[in-house]
Amino acid sequence: FELREINSDINVTVKPSLVILLTQMHKVFSVQGPYPVIRAALRARGWVEQRFHCSKQQHQKTSDNVEKEQDTDRLHNLMSRLVRNEMVYFYWTNRRDAINTNNLQKEQIVNHFAKAASFTTKAGLCVNLRNLHWFDSADPDTFFPRCYRLAAKDERHAFIEDYRRTACTSLLKFIVEQDKDIQSKGTAHNIQNRKQKKQELKQLALSQLIDTALKVCQEYLESLEHSDIDASQEASQTLTQEEWAEFVKSYYLVVHGGAQIKSSNNFVSCCKAMLQRLEKVSPQLSIDGVQNIWIIKPGAKSRGRGIKCAKRLDQILRLVDVDPVVIKDSKWVVQKYIEQPLLVHGTKFDVRQWFLVTDWNPLTVWFYKKCYVRFSTQPYSLDTLDSSVHLCNNSIQKHLRPSQQRHRGIPADNMWLDNQFRAFLASQDREALWETVVVPGMKKAVIHALQTAQDLVESRKNTFELYGADFMLGQDLHPWLIEINASPTMAPSTSVTAHLCAAVQEDTLRVVLDRRGDRTANTGDFQLIYKQVSVEVPQYIGINLLVRGVTIKRPCPLPPLRPSYHLAAKRRGLHKEKDPAPERVTPLPKMLLRRAGLRNNSSEALPSPPPPPLEACGPKQVELTLNLPTRVNKPVPFNRASQFEVLSSRRAEVSNVCLDNI
Repeated sequence: FELREINSDINVTVKPSLVILLTQMHKVFSVQGPYPVIRAALRARGWVEQRFHCSKQQHQKTSDNVEKEQDTDRLHNLMSRLVRNEMVYFYWTNRRDAINTNNLQKEQIVNHFAKAASFTTKAGLCVNLRNLHWFDSADPDTFFPRCYRLAAKDERHAFIEDYRRTACTSLLKFIVEQDKDIQSKGTAHNIQNRKQKKQELKQLALSQLIDTALKVCQEYLESLEHSDIDASQEASQTLTQEEWAEFVKSYYLVVHGGAQIKSSNNFVSCCKAMLQRLEKVSPQLSIDGVQNIWIIKPGAKSRGRGIKCAKRLDQILRLVDVDPVVIKDSKWVVQKYIEQPLLVHGTKFDVRQWFLVTDWNPLTVWFYKKCYVRFSTQPYSLDTLDSSVHLCNNSIQKHLRPSQQRHRGIPADNMWLDNQFRAFLASQDREALWETVVVPGMKKAVIHALQTAQDLVESRKNTFELYGADFMLGQDLHPWLIEINASPTMAPSTSVTAHLCAAVQEDTLRVVLDRRGDRTANTGDFQLIYKQVSVEVPQYIGINLLVRGVTIKRPCPLPPLRPSYHLAAKRRGLHKEKDPAPERVTPLPKMLLRRAGLRNNSSEALPSPPPPPLEACGPKQVELTLNLPTRVNKPVPFNRASQFEVLSSRRAEVSNVCLDNI
């Protein structure tokens, strides 16, 4: 039967049958957050919603929004009350920690994987992509701008070295670009900035600066070619700390401050030759630019919060050192800023691309064929590092007014559909690069990022998750992965997102639900781009496996009645009687023997008494025979007290006999 045929005044006798039918069909769902598209799509498939249980504070915050989105039809409200105590078989939430996946049954479906922070946080993505060589032969520097955690000492030192080396390459680029400007204008001039203070406009030894930069670049090339292995450590250090400080200061005056220098054609040819050699081994040389700008990001924040750009080394380190909390948690990361991106009418943009993961073993990735472009509200310029110019997040740009100087071709809502962007490329005769360069590059970057995290994410069947990846495009349209977001926003903030976000949610349900029953079902615009071979894993992998215990304390030993090898034989269960070995008696001191006229040898030594038979250790009475002038034949019961008394009396009699003989 269909739910639409049930009247609102449903009979009580129908309720048990209805509940049993819904639970048998596994069609009870629960949604947390503003997802009207998900609710409508599930109801159209015959599912019934169970209101999501939340705390009072969360209920007060979200009750108004949820009530607006919920269907006012009394039928759905009635059905929700009927299944309020039944098991939920499909969860869709906007928070990963809203549901404890360990308490779910196998048949329950949820839209979040546990422990996915290894690639959805900036610090996690920065660290895990370095392990890509264990999973694939690709180089992360070809699709992910180099990144460092400044709170870690080793990475902080690596960042400082990278900044200094980038300053050298930026100086070489600066000389080459200035030479191009001179040739284009046809007149030679000195490089200077008239706005700079007079005390900073001093003549600099350009030959010394370029010579230092060339030496550093040459050393870097040798390290990549492993030709510096035989060189000593002292010889490999081109500059000392003081020399580096002086070089960076001069670099600031030339590139950032516009200090006056004298150019020369000989220097230009050397700089061009070195840059050509570096371009073959450094895939990120094309995005570095000349300003040496880096972007500082909080490791676990979203929507562009706390992100800043800086181009001086002391400023970058100072931004991190002021907060001891982020230093302790290693949350701050610094990433190389793409100084030469592809621009649309002189405005910076990025690309939001969705992808879906339905399993981690085997790793199964679905790529969405459609995406959208986000613009900044101000024209692109490196003269200012304001977030309105360099950050394209809609959560930031929607609060800003578009600049009057921005091109009129950029829409007021700062968004384009992917087909609008392809039309822009077609106007420049570059439309073919979208299918040959942009889309394949984004697919490879997503797959490589997931490969490095597949051993860290908690894999659970009947679980899926939709992610949003942000990409920047270089001037050659090569895509660069910036970050991956969990729970990407689905709010219809603009006409672009209102259309695409609704479509991606409906297509997600097609992949997750419709394809479960029919492998040939329509998956919308989702395309399966990667499915790894299933890997067998052990039932349990103990990363903190411990064995605890205490040593067994042996009881206090009593004086033995026989040699130790008899006791060992008894402990091993050897109860067969053996011929006792003669007990050795310690010989008397030589002084007493000389006085008694005896010699300390084996023939004149006192005879040793034989040990008692093994039967003497039982509860029966035993006969102890001592090989002494006086024979003792006395039955005694075996107990610990009598054992000690017999041994003491035996030693006393032996001592008396020895003294009498002396």
